[in-house]
Amino acid sequence: NTTIPLLFLLLHFTFVQCDITDGNAEHLKREHSLMKPYQGVGSSPSSQWDFWGSTLVTSSYVRLTPDERSKQGSIWNTVPVYLKDWEMHIQYKIHGSGKKNLHGDGIAIWYTKDRLHPGPVFGNQDHFVGLAIFVDTFRNDLHGMDRSFPYISAMVNNGSLPYDHGKDGRNAELGGCSSEIRNKDHDTYLAIRYSKGRLTVMVDIDDKNEWKECIDIGGVRLPTGYYFGASAATGDLSDNHDIISMKMYQLMVEHSPDEDNLDWTKIEPSVSLLKSPKDNIDDPTGNFRSTPLTGWKVFLLLLCALLGIVVCGVVGAVVFQKRQERNKRFY
Repeated sequence: NTTIPLLFLLLHFTFVQCDITDGNAEHLKREHSLMKPYQGVGSSPSSQWDFWGSTLVTSSYVRLTPDERSKQGSIWNTVPVYLKDWEMHIQYKIHGSGKKNLHGDGIAIWYTKDRLHPGPVFGNQDHFVGLAIFVDTFRNDLHGMDRSFPYISAMVNNGSLPYDHGKDGRNAELGGCSSEIRNKDHDTYLAIRYSKGRLTVMVDIDDKNEWKECIDIGGVRLPTGYYFGASAATGDLSDNHDIISMKMYQLMVEHSPDEDNLDWTKIEPSVSLLKSPKDNIDDPTGNFRSTPLTGWKVFLLLLCALLGIVVCGVVGAVVFQKRQERNKRFY
């Protein structure tokens, strides 16, 4: 019966599509969302979004920086988020006249304890407390040629870690991916999901309404009561950094009684990893200490183990054959 396989196929695609919120309006939290025509943006007491620096609010986009050197801008939600499980969709566009590798610096999306604190990290303060997703368009670390830029990465901080621009944030990076998001003819999208201690970042850069996984990390602890924001900066090189929308969705997730009784505002941002981001330090031999086993490393280990077994088998067979021949001689 062909109906059963088709049913399973349909269910499979349904689950895949439901993995990331499809934009269901009933879960949209308007007090934490930035959308055209940006009526709730400004410095009035009733405003839900406030901006700083070079930020320009138009009817079509919020431009954090123009394509000019040495600019910084940001926009921040004035309402703290008290959702335990959420998903933020960012529609944005990075574009400019600079040729390949002659543009910068990028956009950062923040979920932090403090807001509107300008600084050196993509227009925001260093030693921040909370979560940052960096869309970095310029390579500073000329030794880190194992990745291409633009590069999207995540960092969770309790205020103790600096962001190392010289190494493109590798000292505290939790994960990331390369993504060709600049000078597209269409808008690009970023989805940040936090649910039950898991942080997932997805990208849609082809305008096909399909999400691709970029970052997926468990063991992440983030409190409630923090603020969402976006910032951008230019240096000697520049780009237009535009935010078209930021849409916040509440995820309907059940928690255990112990989790529900916990004061989530008192949680310190942290990540339970096999290694600490602080251990991402090059040792004197040029090797990377405490690096996690990535896919190709696991493959190499398995290949070495398999070769070792084959070699042992061949040696054992040769030794066994020699002994058999020696035993024949004695008879």
